[in-house]
Amino acid sequence: MASQKIRIKLKAYDHALIDQSAGKIVETAKKTGAVVSGPIPLPTDKEIITILRAPHKYKDSREQFEMRTHKRLIDILSPTSKTVDSLMRLDLPAGVDIEIKL
Repeated sequence: MASQKIRIKLKAYDHALIDQSAGKIVETAKKTGAVVSGPIPLPTDKEIITILRAPHKYKDSREQFEMRTHKRLIDILSPTSKTVDSLMRLDLPAGVDIEIKL
């Protein structure tokens, strides 16, 4: 399994939560002897929604809401079977989306 690499993408709305999760993953992978690259911050997606404040007219009065999606990338370059087992057992908080590619 030494020739493969594991690429982990994390997505979350809360930047503190995603940094905490990335730290847990890196710490767990380094404990098992794997070489880790990251966490690399990827560009933040920002979705802006504009709505009218009034229900009927007054188009000039609007309100904007935004939703930011923070992303991080972690590469585990030389994983062992022990690394994969420990990553599968890792308990991460709710609100963090994890995508793993081998």
